[in-house]
Amino acid sequence: MTVIEPGRSTDYTSTAGFGAFFADIEPALRRALVATFGADRGRDAAAEALAWAWEHRDRLAGLNHPLRYLYRVGQSRGRRRLVRLPFVRVGWDAPDVEPRLVPALRELSERQRVAVVLIHGYGWTYAEVADLLELTVSTVQTHAERG
Repeated sequence: MTVIEPGRSTDYTSTAGFGAFFADIEPALRRALVATFGADRGRDAAAEALAWAWEHRDRLAGLNHPLRYLYRVGQSRGRRRLVRLPFVRVGWDAPDVEPRLVPALRELSERQRVAVVLIHGYGWTYAEVADLLELTVSTVQTHAERG
């Protein structure tokens, strides 16, 4: 996974600079939010977070962890809906899985589900998930094991 490094200065205000930022950060942000909210809401939350980033691109230059910040923006935007949609597999870019996996994922807590999907489904490391969720590696490992 390649994500903008903390402290790396990038010109987000230019179209080309933001395009490079978008290409680098969008897949990781989308996958993290899909793991959090499910396919449809996760994609919507990622799109809203990236739209926020475009509108406030002058602020991005001062952020040390833009992925972490945009993940939080996506969480806020995704939780504003009145009805919480169940986690479903419809149309996401993961391989075919055991049919009983989706109902099993619904039974997990949000953090357990995010840890399991990102680590086992997308191949993220414990450290990458810990950085995204602002948790310790051991906490992420516990969530993944319990999930």
